[in-house]
Amino acid sequence: MAKVSIQMDPIKDIDIYSDTTFALAMEGIRRGHELFYYETRNLTLYKGILEAKGHSIIQLKKELGNHVSLGKTEKRKLKDEEIILMRQDPPFDMNYITYTHFLEDIHPKTLVVNNPSEVRNAPEKLFVNKFKEFIPETLISRNFDDIYNFRKEYKDIIIKPLYGNGGKQIFYIDPNNQNFSSLLEMFFEKSNEPIIIQRYLPEVKNGDCRVVLIDGKIGGAINRIPLSGEVRSNLHVGGKPEKKKLNNRELLICEALENELKSRGLILVGIDIIGGYLTEINVTSPTGVQEISKFENINFEYEKIKFNSEKLKVIKKNQNHIVTGSLKSKKNSIF
Repeated sequence: MAKVSIQMDPIKDIDIYSDTTFALAMEGIRRGHELFYYETRNLTLYKGILEAKGHSIIQLKKELGNHVSLGKTEKRKLKDEEIILMRQDPPFDMNYITYTHFLEDIHPKTLVVNNPSEVRNAPEKLFVNKFKEFIPETLISRNFDDIYNFRKEYKDIIIKPLYGNGGKQIFYIDPNNQNFSSLLEMFFEKSNEPIIIQRYLPEVKNGDCRVVLIDGKIGGAINRIPLSGEVRSNLHVGGKPEKKKLNNRELLICEALENELKSRGLILVGIDIIGGYLTEINVTSPTGVQEISKFENINFEYEKIKFNSEKLKVIKKNQNHIVTGSLKSKKNSIF
């Protein structure tokens, strides 16, 4: 049995039928692990010791409104845990970054999934630029002239915030759109960050492929179909999941990412591919596990997430910690 803490959003509010964190937690209980749940607002760093106030998870079940039973409130030193799943949703802001610094101090003695320093170093919409041969034409800028020239060249474009999530504030701009300047002003007044402008990929109408990678290897995939008239296929905004078989181009992209993800200790990752182009590498709180389980008729979290629980094998390479093994009970394991 392993001691596993889960850093996440309020557990009573999650969607039990699609949430990946809920699926991982249920599998953890099934395997006999001791689960402790807390929210980031209850993290405290005092005299160099990181503590969290939270609850033991007594029971989880797929019964809406009655899906979780928690123990009494207690405070734990997180360095005494064996594994921490860092599963709170973005936005990837200074609040998020602060907690990666907190957790970095106890990793890898306490295995944090994903490696907090590499989560900080790999914002999903920036990280993809390391694989420029696979991404669509992309501009990241606050410069009006550069943005206008990009639009002039590619006509149909997508504009989105650099650190957004869940399909929020994503806009499709066609050549006839007369609100372009106002939209840029809105973005720049709201934030001092650059924005992302990409060539519009019409193939999005046929779906956005989400691939879940486990320690760099393909765990499974789904296709997410946007609602009629939408350019966003995220499940959070009504995208419909369907079964997906990866084609050669998609397999090539996954293969190209494997070593980079493993070297960074990014164990649970979701990538998005539209029309053969890599658009995002989600290292914060990737979703899709429950949908993959449904379409592949497997228990994804049981079949695919198999790290070792009797000991943690940690390798240092180039001053980065790389986790090559994790918690494994005598059967299989969660992280």
